[in-house]
Amino acid sequence: MAAAHQFGTGPLARTSAIVYTLLVTEFWLLVTAGPGLAAVLLLGRDASNLPLVAACLAPAGPALSAALFAVHHRGAELADLHPTAAFWRGYRLNALGALRVCVPWLAVLTMVAMILVHRRSSGVPGWWAALLVLLAVAACLWLSNAMVITSLFRFRAIDVARLAAYFLGRTPRVTLGNAGLLILAAAVTAAATEGALFLLVPVFGLALLHNSRTLIAQVRQDFVA
Repeated sequence: MAAAHQFGTGPLARTSAIVYTLLVTEFWLLVTAGPGLAAVLLLGRDASNLPLVAACLAPAGPALSAALFAVHHRGAELADLHPTAAFWRGYRLNALGALRVCVPWLAVLTMVAMILVHRRSSGVPGWWAALLVLLAVAACLWLSNAMVITSLFRFRAIDVARLAAYFLGRTPRVTLGNAGLLILAAAVTAAATEGALFLLVPVFGLALLHNSRTLIAQVRQDFVA
């Protein structure tokens, strides 16, 4: 009994549990969101394809939410690992909520991208383009909060949107940390491809959850009965 109780409590066992959870989560990410990502990679980089890119990326929202759910609810011991069950439970619970968050975000980013691509031909001034870039960055930071909230809690979509915006200023350290993750994600994409970034999604999800500990605690304390 003592040996069974100690099973999976050492540092190596805990590390192995995390790695196993991330690998299984990545597999189900590829199953659920991989076809859309493959379509994006096959599309040309022409600006006219931006709406199609957004449509192909929409299924990634529920998949990313399920991945955050699975990583957050991972077991600490090797004998208590059920990442597949956690992923699909998170997918069932969060798919609709994730779409309600991600689809408007994709629509906004698509419009911003199309304006920036056609900036010169449409006569958009430089200062307006700079504001649009700032809007896109703010939207990505908002999405980081919104995905964490909608993946771990049960709120209406409008409440998720409000809470995500509220915590941008309420938890500045979380916002700065998420900004660092966005910069790192952009660097990975620039150095490799979007596909390489997608392969690292569970790792980024783990980092996002770790960075969002304060946000998660405050949502649980202040807004969950």
